[in-house]
This record gives sequence, structure tokens and C-alpha cells, in this order.
Amino acid sequence: MLPWNADEIGRYPWYAVPDLLGNLIAVIFVTATSTLFNTAGVEVAVDREANLERELNVTGLANMLSGAFGGYTGCISISRSVLNFNTGASGRLSGLTVAAISALMLVFAPMLLGYMPKFVLGGLLIYLGADQLHKWIVQSRRRLSFTEYLSLLAIIVIIVQWGFIAGILIGVVIGCTTFALSAARIDSIKYSFDGSEYRSSLDRSRDDQAVLAAHGGKIQGLNLQSYLFFGSANRLYQHVKALLARHPECRYLVFDFKLVTGIDSSAAYSFAQIKRTAQDRGIKLVLVHLAPAAEKALRSSEFISKEVAIVPELDHALEWCENEIITQHQGLEQEEANLRDWFAQILGSEDDTSELIGRCERLEVDAGETIVNAGDAAESMHFILDGRVGIMVPADQGGVTRVRSLGRYTTIGEMGLVSHAPRSATIQAEVASILYVLSARQFETIKSENPALGQKLLTYFVTVMAERLTFANRTIAVLRR
Repeated sequence: MLPWNADEIGRYPWYAVPDLLGNLIAVIFVTATSTLFNTAGVEVAVDREANLERELNVTGLANMLSGAFGGYTGCISISRSVLNFNTGASGRLSGLTVAAISALMLVFAPMLLGYMPKFVLGGLLIYLGADQLHKWIVQSRRRLSFTEYLSLLAIIVIIVQWGFIAGILIGVVIGCTTFALSAARIDSIKYSFDGSEYRSSLDRSRDDQAVLAAHGGKIQGLNLQSYLFFGSANRLYQHVKALLARHPECRYLVFDFKLVTGIDSSAAYSFAQIKRTAQDRGIKLVLVHLAPAAEKALRSSEFISKEVAIVPELDHALEWCENEIITQHQGLEQEEANLRDWFAQILGSEDDTSELIGRCERLEVDAGETIVNAGDAAESMHFILDGRVGIMVPADQGGVTRVRSLGRYTTIGEMGLVSHAPRSATIQAEVASILYVLSARQFETIKSENPALGQKLLTYFVTVMAERLTFANRTIAVLRR
């Protein structure tokens, strides 16, 4: 039969439960944390490892039984545990003996507790409170930083002013804030490197090594560390911006996440900013040693896409970047050789060829990209080394019509360069093309500093225009038949 009947349960002051709930949560929190801290203190004092999970389970079970029988909550005592250990009572028998004596006292002689003077209990409470305040206010100053000590004083004032629960809650907030500020001061970059000083383990030929020595700066790497959140990640973003400003030649940015312990959503936003900056500069992002949790966080912010490469190991990532640079350099060497052969056929002189190449500016365009618009000032001509461009004129109903198409090893815009007349048509790339641009300013410089080269170019322009005029006349003759 239950000790309480229905009437007694109905008379129980249930309205007080919400007010006590906060105290209950605070007691649970303090007991659990005190158990962890005191257990760690006992470990240090006796130089033995404890089972924290078992200690928490036993303390929780003991407190539930104590509460069921009208007792108080408690946790491990450092002083009594160390005293037992130093006197040789390091086994379970000492604890069982204390429990047996306490139980016998409560069962057979509970009235003896009534003879204990109240001032003794009061003095004990005062002593315990004063000792705790001394540890908090005096002793802790020697082992805590200035910020941590101020946080501790603030928590004590809050407890005195608004109660224990408010102190616990605000203390948790202060602790989290202090931790965030401390973690933000940790540099998220352990070290940085570029492809000219740190390379993959792949043995390469001397020619390839020379290419990487000259162009290795296109690879910039950052070895990241610690937990990345809003503070450290924003500093990383600012560092990347400064890095790209110092190394505008960068084309591959490698992030090594091997030492990163985690990423939150705010850090993922900073990486999205890094991605936008890299895309604006035509830089390929490469991620290395990316943990599944970090990859999930970055995917949720849409940072990871087909433009971002994920490679398991740093060595393989560097090898891939190096291969790309070597391939591009070999392609540029072949491209320059083709351009030199073409100009040599036009000019017939190696010196003039070298000077003209030095005066031109390389231009790479995608299919459908407009090179110049009708009505623009004729400030340059274009040597089409590879690809195909179309000459477009306005058509009826707002459209455009292609009147001519020019392929590789042809020129366009030379008439405007000579006559300085505005563009009569729009020039648009029909496929991805590579052009070399000779500006009007450079052409005037050639004519003044190297008249022989200027005369050769003018002769070439006249020859090209004569060939096109002959072709146009033949076309007109065919149409008149």
C-alpha cells in the first residue's frame, strides 16, 4: 500500500514545482560539474586514473536514492578521498564502513544527532562558505587569467544579487563568450606555402622543374588548424584577400584541413566569400583532407560545387596543380612558337618579329563574346592566332547578320587602325579564340621608333585589303551572272 493516499496527493503544493524546477536543474548541473572537477583533482592528487563515466553514474544513482529517502545531494570530496588514500584506505571497504556506521547511527541512535550544538553546525557552514569564497576570490587569482578572474567575480556578484540559478545561467553565457573570444585569437593558419618552395613528391624532368620554379607562385597553399567559426574564419577570409593581392599570379588556392577539428555555419559563410573572390580572379580552389562533417557544413552553404576540387591528400593535390601549370606552359610555348612563325612570314626578320610580339597584348575570348562594338573608336587591330570571329552588322527587326567570318592566321581591324574611322561593324567570337591585339598607341610608337617595321606592317595591311577587295569583286561578278 502506498504511504500517501489520494487526499494527501491532492493537498500537495504542486504550484511550487515550477519555482523549484530551476533549483533542481541548477543542483543537477552543479553536482555533475563538481563531480567531474573533483574527480580530476583526486586523479592529480593520488596520481591514478579514474573512470569518469562510472563516477558520474554512481554519483547520480546515490543522489536519487538519497533524495528518495529524504537526504541531500552530494558528490565526491577531494579532501576525504585523499585522506583515505594517504592512510591506506584505498579500497571499497573504507566507503562501505562509513556507510554502515552512518546507517547504524540513523537506525539505532538517531537521537544522538540532536545533542550536537547548533552553533557547531552553523560554524561548520560558515567555515565551508568562507573557505569556498577564499578559494574563489583569493586562490583562483594566482591560477586564472585576468579575464577569467573578472568573469568569476561577476558570477559571484550575480549569485549574491539575483540568486544561484541566475549566476549559473549567466556564468555559462560568460564562459561561452570568453571561450569564443579566446578561440578567435588563435590563428586558423598554421603555415602557408607556394608551389615554388613546396612541391609534390613526383620526380620531374629538369624542364618541368624549371617551369615550376618560374611559375610555382601560381599555387598558393594554406594549412589550416583548430576549430573554424565566425571569428577565426573571418580572419582567414581577410588573410586570403591580402594573399591574393600580394600574389595576383595565383591560379590554384589549396586549403589543407588536416588539423581542422570542426567548422560551423558562420565559417561556411566566410568560405563562400572566399569562393566568390577566387571566381572573380579565375582561381581554382582545392580542398585537402576534408573530414565528412566539414564537407557537410561546406556543402550546406553551397561552397562545394563543380568549380571546387576535393583531393584526399596534399601530395596528390600539389601534383595535379603542377601538371596543370606544366600543361598550360607547354601550350603557351607552342602558341608563342606559332605566333612567331606567322609574324616571321609577314615581316621576314627575327628582330622585327620579336618586337611586334612584345608590342602586342594577348586576348583570350569565349564563344559568343563580343570583341568590339560597331561605333566604337578604332583603337586597335587583332591578329587571330586561333579560333574564329564573325563580322556582324545590324539586320531588319533588330537582329544581326554575319557578313564575314575570319579564321586563324588572319587579321581584323587594320583599316580602322590606319584611317582612325569608327568601327563599322561588331566583331564577335564564334568559337573560343586567341587573339593578339596591337593598339593604336603601340602602332604609332613602332612607326616613330622603328620606321622599317612600321613600313612592313603598312605593306602587309595593304596586301590584306587588296586580297579582300579582289575576293569581293569576284563575288560581285558571280552574283551578276
